[in-house]
Parts: sequence; structure tokens; C-alpha cells
Amino acid sequence: MDVEVMRAYLPLYRDALLLTLRVGWQGVLLAFFLGVVCAVILHLRLPVLRQITAAYIEFFRNTPLLVQLFFLYFALPKVGLRVGAELCGVLGLGLLGGAYMAETIRSGLESVAAIQSESAQSLGMTRMQAFGYVILPQAVSRSVPGLVANVIFLLKETSVFSTISLMDLMFTAKDLIGMYAKTLECLTLLVGFYLIMLLPVSLLGTVVERRLRHAEFGP
Repeated sequence: MDVEVMRAYLPLYRDALLLTLRVGWQGVLLAFFLGVVCAVILHLRLPVLRQITAAYIEFFRNTPLLVQLFFLYFALPKVGLRVGAELCGVLGLGLLGGAYMAETIRSGLESVAAIQSESAQSLGMTRMQAFGYVILPQAVSRSVPGLVANVIFLLKETSVFSTISLMDLMFTAKDLIGMYAKTLECLTLLVGFYLIMLLPVSLLGTVVERRLRHAEFGP
């Protein structure tokens, strides 16, 4: 293993990491927003919207992200809608993640006892106030383990961005291997940078989960 070569490649991987983080976290935030909206629609059983939301979830959970990215990046321009590589990555990741997060948050909503809403309403809150201030915060809190798992899953899925010419970590590694054939060095750096990106999320998720469990159930 050539350490000097790895040191020379570090700036390229650093830039690729920043790009991957920027696109990845924008996609995660979009996914969380969509997940909350879809989970609320399903939980409240809103007519028409419930069927549309269920169809959206089934579609995106049962098609690969790679196919979705190809559709956004290569098919939409055929009908006059041109989407840049970064925006395509954000949309693809957000739409896929929203489907998974919706199910996670919906499970959290269903785990909150109905007495919570009834008690809040007995104190003078409206149904929507009880839902927004009492039910939803508890649901999100209970969904933290699943949400963290979804975030890690989505950040790992950024590895397919290279297929739409987005210069993420995977694209950088493949490009350097193709040009200089330094396979071991490039893949070692790739693994290392993915760990740098994902380990803090995993550790932070564990800490948050423990604190929330302690706050809810006590010592």
C-alpha cells in the first residue's frame, strides 16, 4: 500500500465527502419532511390523500433508487424537464427516504395511547392541538431508532450518485482507480471516508435514543 499516493488523493476525497454530505443531508431533510406529512395523513385517515400517500409509499419502497435517479436524470429531459445532478440526487434520496420514514413515524404514532389525546382535549386543547403538541412529539421520540437507521441507510445509498456523474465518494474512487489503477489505496480511502461520514450519525443516534428512553421511562 502506497501511503504517499493515499496522501496525494486526500484532497480529492475530502471534496467528494463534502459534496456527498451536502447532497445526502439535503435529501435526508426532505425525506424527514415527507415522512412526517405522509405519516400524519395516514394516521388521520384523510380521504383521497390517504390513497395517494399509500400509492407513493408503495411505489418508492418497491423501486430501486438507481432506477429512480435514471428516470429523473435521463427520462425527464425527454419531456422538457431538465434536472441537475445535485438536485436529482436530493430529490431521489428524499422521495425514497420519505417513503421509509413515513412508515417509521406512522408506527410511532400508533404506539401512542389514545388516552394521551383524550387527556389533552379534556384540558381544553383542540384535536389538532393535541396531535401537534402531545401526540406527534412522542411519536417522533419513539421513532428515533428507526429514523437513525433510515438516515444511515440513505447516506449509504448516496453511493449510487456516481451513476448520474455526481462527483461523490464512489465516483472519485472509481475515477482514480480507472486512471491510475491504485485499487487498494483508493478503496481503503473510500471505506475510511464512509466511516467518517456514518459513524458519528450512528453514535449520536445511540446517545439520543438512550437519553429519550431515560426521559420517558426514568432511571
